[in-house]
Amino acid sequence: MNELTLKYGCNPNQTPAKIFMKNGGNLPIEVLNGTPGYINFMDAFNGWQLVRELKAATGLPAATSFKHVSPAGAAIGKPLSDVLKKIYFIQEDMELSPLACAYARARGADRMSSLGDFIALSDICDIPTAKLIKNEISDGIIAPGYEAEALEILKSKKKGNYNIIKIDENYIPAAIENKDIFGITFEQGRNELKIDNSVLQNIVSQNKDLSNDAKNDLILSLITLKYTQSNSVCYAKDGQATGIGAGQQSRIHCTRLAGDKSDNWHLRQCPKVLSLPFIKGKRPFEYDNAIDLYISGHEDDILADGVWQTIFSKKPDKLTKQEKQEWLSKQTGVSLGSDAFFPFADSVERAKKSGVSYIIEPGGSMRDDDVIKTCDKYGIVLVFNGIRLFHH
Repeated sequence: MNELTLKYGCNPNQTPAKIFMKNGGNLPIEVLNGTPGYINFMDAFNGWQLVRELKAATGLPAATSFKHVSPAGAAIGKPLSDVLKKIYFIQEDMELSPLACAYARARGADRMSSLGDFIALSDICDIPTAKLIKNEISDGIIAPGYEAEALEILKSKKKGNYNIIKIDENYIPAAIENKDIFGITFEQGRNELKIDNSVLQNIVSQNKDLSNDAKNDLILSLITLKYTQSNSVCYAKDGQATGIGAGQQSRIHCTRLAGDKSDNWHLRQCPKVLSLPFIKGKRPFEYDNAIDLYISGHEDDILADGVWQTIFSKKPDKLTKQEKQEWLSKQTGVSLGSDAFFPFADSVERAKKSGVSYIIEPGGSMRDDDVIKTCDKYGIVLVFNGIRLFHH
């Protein structure tokens, strides 16, 4: 099949719409279920590239949760702690394969943003991963294949209309890519830059102690940024993104946005949040919404009389600003990647507040010395990789 007609483009008024191969060859995908749309395919193809590269770099199964052409989360298949299982709403008796762990982590980075996501998996979708996806609100999935029972589980989603795409994992795109804007064609070489341990060699800080876990997290952050709308910053820990800031015009705003999301991920693990007295029987997204309001400074919206009774069995005490600060002050070992250099040291100051111990960025700013000095002040390991990862 050389082309596939779509219902419409980014918006219903944008017709006609299709995807096709300019070289006359066959599309490297097969739609196994549903009718994916224009944005679905954009998310699918970007997500597939991300997980393919992440697995190649780490050797572990990888997953990403995409929304509006940027990842809400990305992760590799490391086992989940009991705390992570709880905040990701995974039942105690649920079997978790490495691939399922990868998706749980990717979805769990920012569960609010991942609502209605498009999933990309590096490996054949197995039954545990399909069962996990079945419980989440999602628009579709792309993977190199599906186990027979897993495929049937996924087909049952969205009243049988769940979008399922199989991609040829051996497909190699053309070296030159084109994009039309305002009737004018842009052309460039594809970004085939390989990201692996070789980009971690130029440590410019006094502290040069990079653990293997930190190396994996820095690589994960960079590969995630490669497919995130710029400007972008990614915080990562324990094999998963914890906060992604995308599409901001200011680097510090990007760092703050991603840092706030990473803080929320850590706050979800605070004992006071873990013990919230939820009413049983609600959908996971209802708990997510309540937790987000409770920890993000809008707790009055969920704790108001007549409101808290809809989600809690009793009214919980507020999580005070001091309690938040005390919990977040214990967080360390977080990695941060930036898709371009830090023009000022303010991003380092903000990153430190979110427990960042490792930073990777291109370097090349007129104020690199200030950035290095600030990292040294906090004992942060700083790597200059000389790589810009703008994505538009």
